[in-house]
Amino acid sequence: MAKKSTAKRSVGKPKSRTPNPKSRKYVYFFGAGKADGNRNMKDLLGGKGSGLAEMTNAGLPVPPGFTISTEVCNIYYKEKQKIPAAIDREIAEHVKKLEKAAGATLGSTENPLLVSVRSGAKFSMPGMMDTILNLGLNDNAVEGLKRRTKNGRFAFDSYRRFIQMFGSVVLEIPKDAFEHEFEAVKKARGAKLDTDLDEAALRDVVARFKSVVKTKSGREFPQIPTEQLTMARDAVFRSWMNARAIEYRRIYDIPDHIGTAVNVQMMVFGNTGDRSATGVGFTRNPATGKKEFYGEFLINAQGEDVVSGVRTPQPLRELEKVLPKAYKQLREITTRLEKHYKDVQDFEFTIQDERLFMLQTRSGKRTGWAAVVIATDLVAEKLLTPKEAILLVDPESLNQLLAPGFDQSEWKKIPTATTGLPASPGAASGQVVFSADHAVEWSQQGKPVILVRRETVPDDIHGMFVAQGILTATGGMTSHAAVVGRQMGKPSVVGAGALEINEAAKQFRVSGQTVKEGDFISFDGLTGEVKIARVASKPSEILQVVNGTLAKNKSDIYRRFEQLLSWSDKFRRLGIRANADLPDQAELAYAFGARGIGLCRTEHMFFGEGRIPIVQRMILADNEADRRKALDELLPLQREDFYGVFKAMHGCPVTIRTIDPPLHEFLPKREELMVEVARLETAGKTGRELDEKRTLLARVEQLHEFNPMLGHRGVRLGITYPEITEMQTRAIIEAACRLSKEGVKVVPEIMIPLVGLVKELRDQKAIVDRIAADTMKKAGVKITYLVGTMIEVPRGAVTADQIATQAQFFSFGTNDLTQLTFGFSRDDAGKFLKIYQEKKILDRDPFASIDVEGVGPVVAMAVEKGRKTRKDLKLGICGEHGGDPASIHFFEKVGLDYVSMSPYRVPVARLAAAQAALAVKVGD
Repeated sequence: MAKKSTAKRSVGKPKSRTPNPKSRKYVYFFGAGKADGNRNMKDLLGGKGSGLAEMTNAGLPVPPGFTISTEVCNIYYKEKQKIPAAIDREIAEHVKKLEKAAGATLGSTENPLLVSVRSGAKFSMPGMMDTILNLGLNDNAVEGLKRRTKNGRFAFDSYRRFIQMFGSVVLEIPKDAFEHEFEAVKKARGAKLDTDLDEAALRDVVARFKSVVKTKSGREFPQIPTEQLTMARDAVFRSWMNARAIEYRRIYDIPDHIGTAVNVQMMVFGNTGDRSATGVGFTRNPATGKKEFYGEFLINAQGEDVVSGVRTPQPLRELEKVLPKAYKQLREITTRLEKHYKDVQDFEFTIQDERLFMLQTRSGKRTGWAAVVIATDLVAEKLLTPKEAILLVDPESLNQLLAPGFDQSEWKKIPTATTGLPASPGAASGQVVFSADHAVEWSQQGKPVILVRRETVPDDIHGMFVAQGILTATGGMTSHAAVVGRQMGKPSVVGAGALEINEAAKQFRVSGQTVKEGDFISFDGLTGEVKIARVASKPSEILQVVNGTLAKNKSDIYRRFEQLLSWSDKFRRLGIRANADLPDQAELAYAFGARGIGLCRTEHMFFGEGRIPIVQRMILADNEADRRKALDELLPLQREDFYGVFKAMHGCPVTIRTIDPPLHEFLPKREELMVEVARLETAGKTGRELDEKRTLLARVEQLHEFNPMLGHRGVRLGITYPEITEMQTRAIIEAACRLSKEGVKVVPEIMIPLVGLVKELRDQKAIVDRIAADTMKKAGVKITYLVGTMIEVPRGAVTADQIATQAQFFSFGTNDLTQLTFGFSRDDAGKFLKIYQEKKILDRDPFASIDVEGVGPVVAMAVEKGRKTRKDLKLGICGEHGGDPASIHFFEKVGLDYVSMSPYRVPVARLAAAQAALAVKVGD
């Protein structure tokens, strides 16, 4: 599940929150059934560190170690990548404590202590930061390890792994330099797998790796374990600001300032032989939510082997056959952990000579589908209350349930080229690319892409984010591609071993066919089937029920979806409306749970069939009489539109905005008309066609503005052409009167846009009230209606107390309000906003999520001033921010009455509003 943090993000590198290193505790020990920390210390210990502490306190088999807090990461950056001596001393004290608990000594030639050094931020960032295993080995300690274990192969396998990891992570030597030497030894020895190499071969690998270090770094491989530990610790802190970690935080809105912890833990070994193993798993299926023990393991391996995709692991259920005692204990422990945390757990373990050790537990990433299934199941199992269940689901992940799937009748016609492991559900169809950079480049050109890799690596994060789906030849259900694909909600198929991928040639072969970059393929992330074709899609199961093409009782996921949202409705305070301009949009919004329209844009109705010529006649009229004549033609059309929207809302409030955009938007483009006139004149044409084009061009020239978004639009049009406001008001009230006679109660809310002066609203309100009274008198019907305005001009917010004397409601148009507060053109800002984000000038696109520091106070001021004048002032928001979960938290905080968004965002908003009311952000 894509668990987004909605916390406020800082700019640039982590800021220190630790002014006095001498007076605080920065290192937290865990071991022998007791830990300095616990599950509630994620801010300080990170997710991994708090999980290790909690498991230790629970008496689970956790190797001892210590966690260097996230505050030290902040100090590291504040002090220009240095650690104060006081903290170094505190770490050294904890090393001694660890040596005592482990009964081994760092650097000993008789009984060497080996440790892992791992990152661990508050929010899980799988594969984005760095890990070093087997730290403490050197040329002497490796011989001591051999003597102690009587296993030379294991000792030198551990040493070669350590040199490669340390060389790659700490010394920043490309991994390929090591892989080249490793493959050369395997080839010379006729070995297919790593495990086929004996001690002599691994000694050769170690010598070659040390030579790579000397050649590439200009120094010998470090032999002093304390120096190794210091260098590894600093490398993990540096990895917090590596490119992939920064990109991951950008995607998931994780703050930069929280930093990462560093976990130093006694090594346990899954690579000592056939009675040892390592693995990762989940207490439930993170792709489908099914209640099953899910995961993978490898015999005679270390943890990185499982997730890297280099070897394809075995399903976790097979562990019962190989190591039954350890398997039984693992089942018992993980079941206990799920009950303790009341959530699906993602765990890591190592079995050393049949003895089980737990290395991690955390709430598991899951797909949107799985999130809904798991949340509803946990309530049915009485492990959670509905209130707790809604806090488990990331609102954004609900979008995955609305994504289209393949039309099965078309899908079955196409032969299956190969089948891989179904790592993340969903239908993916697009053009093949073989690198993350190409995926980004092609997607920016509007091309749908499928990222095809032998195996993905953390550096591929930017390409995975833009791809329609991810397909790999190697790796298992817990590989990097699988884990990140599920988190992003990207359809993913992994371990499709039949793919013969040649990334250099940008092609792959499968089933006798060659697929080149740019060719279309499709795959089903729920079955693992891959087909070489572009396949049509059909609406999701949820939408099929909503549209009436699938019965609700035939869709288990829809019933769960509906249940989760009905629970959300009980806890949310904010009302949920939708932005809808036509009856079918209103019907969809109502089906999704919107109980009102927050924005009905009347100008969108003008683009209906046969209407543009009438609108153009109205615009081209050079006198009021001709304008009114055209408006009289539009009146019945607008009335029918409003009638349909009102009816679709079943008596719920409907806010209708009077005409907003500049009139030139309804006319042909100036440049196109100039070309047309020139073409006719060049061809020697005369007569009616040329005259009409010239007249049209003259009117377009007359209406032309240098900055139309700040020009003759919104309330300014209504003041200049009051007959437009009259027609629209009459259409609205006539439609409401008609429905009232049919027994349907309607309360229209007439909204005047772009108001910055109270006199502007007073002028338009007078017209609305006059026309409404006249229309109701003629119809013999009395209805209640409201008149209000959009607060989208900063002056409107500053003078909200004055405007509230005339307005019965405010609706914040945060798109324009953001535009005018920043001085950014929304249509042009895309040219520089990405650069702003890359340089950390802005953390997020302010048009996607409300700028709480700049635009937020403008909204808060208008709320306070407006309510001071009119206590019953209704307050809502109808900009794009209305469907953004982070923004919804802000709107809850400032006390708006409702949020309004596009119909497809309604489910997201219902859940986000409940979480906002409970003041909980998913991921915290």
